[in-house]
Amino acid sequence: MNDIVPEQVTHLSDSLPQQLSKVARRWALLEELQDTAIAEVQLIRADSATSFHCAVYEPCLCFVIQGSKTVQLGDKEIAYSSLSYMASAVHLPVVGRIDHATPEQPYLAVKVSVDPQEVAGLILELGDKAPAAGQDAICPDMDCGLCSAPMNTRMQGALYRLLSLLDSPEDIPILSPLARRELIYRALMGEMGPQMRRFAASDSQANRIARVIYALKERYAQPLKIRDLADAANMSESTLYHSFRQVTRMSPLQYQKKLRLHEARRLMLAEGLEAATASYRVGYESPSHFSREYSRMFGAPPRADVSQLRGAHAVSQPA
Repeated sequence: MNDIVPEQVTHLSDSLPQQLSKVARRWALLEELQDTAIAEVQLIRADSATSFHCAVYEPCLCFVIQGSKTVQLGDKEIAYSSLSYMASAVHLPVVGRIDHATPEQPYLAVKVSVDPQEVAGLILELGDKAPAAGQDAICPDMDCGLCSAPMNTRMQGALYRLLSLLDSPEDIPILSPLARRELIYRALMGEMGPQMRRFAASDSQANRIARVIYALKERYAQPLKIRDLADAANMSESTLYHSFRQVTRMSPLQYQKKLRLHEARRLMLAEGLEAATASYRVGYESPSHFSREYSRMFGAPPRADVSQLRGAHAVSQPA
């Protein structure tokens, strides 16, 4: 029989939120975004409130176990607190801030990466079993790529089953895909379901914009041609522009600019490129123009910003 580590024993008297908090604190030891033994799962911890930080969300589900967070997507602001979760349907440049966290009660969150094809496959299996959107939906703006809702008890239980696998790594290869699938299923059957299904439906406007976003992400360094994007999505230019703003809360040009600046920042941090080289790599023709836009977005010129980030050893990322 395997030895049981005392710290890993969960008392039966603990409530489900307490169990979630304990397992998250056990594995989230650092104040940053941390990988886990489950490839698609990352943990976030913060012991104090933060200022706003820029990041790019990928398609994912983010669960807040403890503390609270504010995320800004263009002109939309989403506040989510303990025992709530957020669905990002596409890649989205956001600004996030942790509002409440202390060393005794740290901010704890879980990010679960989601493959849109996996969502689409599960929707096909569900057929007409998934509930339709109601007028009292928590997130009535179904065309927006970012939405939030509270976690019910079933969702909390599914999340606990996934995180508790970290205590038994031998079970991860077999059970983690099942636990992730249950989480996605719970989201599809809950408040997030209508929004997630809209982005997965191949004939929907939201899905067309998702494909446009994917094309922009893959070719962010190339000149932006709205007509080509509209033709590929089988839309008029005006419809594309309007629908794109509904999903991302920004114009295609603003979206491309944010992707370019994020990638330039990554290149300078990870590959040690000079600002001018990074600016050319991501599609800017003028280093001075790049420096001005970088300063407006990140609050400091490229060299100063990168030096500060390197001194902090990590780039904070909202979840």
